[in-house]
Amino acid sequence: MPALGLDHYNLRAPRALLDELRAFYIAAVGLADGPRPPFARFGYWLYAGTEPVLHLTEASPDEMRIVHAGGTFDHVAFHATNPTAMAAQLDALGIAYQQAVVPGSGVRQLFFLDPAGNGVELNFAAPTE
Repeated sequence: MPALGLDHYNLRAPRALLDELRAFYIAAVGLADGPRPPFARFGYWLYAGTEPVLHLTEASPDEMRIVHAGGTFDHVAFHATNPTAMAAQLDALGIAYQQAVVPGSGVRQLFFLDPAGNGVELNFAAPTE
């Protein structure tokens, strides 16, 4: 059976960074806190609309999690709306970003890093004129 789509991604971090990531994804990306099952380990589920797309899980005290590490993971991408307002929001938060347009499609993109160094991409549909 083939995969049908991406369900969510999970970031594990010590509690202080976990709280920082939560605040970042709410303020910078526009995700929202939502219900989470009562797992033994502390965490948050952040929603895009009605879907819990980002799971934040507290790392155990003896668990080594390397922040800003290079690896094969580059970024996660979200569909978004209103690129002008989103760029203004990132500017207001002091978040550096790059902009691009997908060749041939006109899709506008914003790229930036979260507090742990994970890449984030926001995609905006091409303008219809």
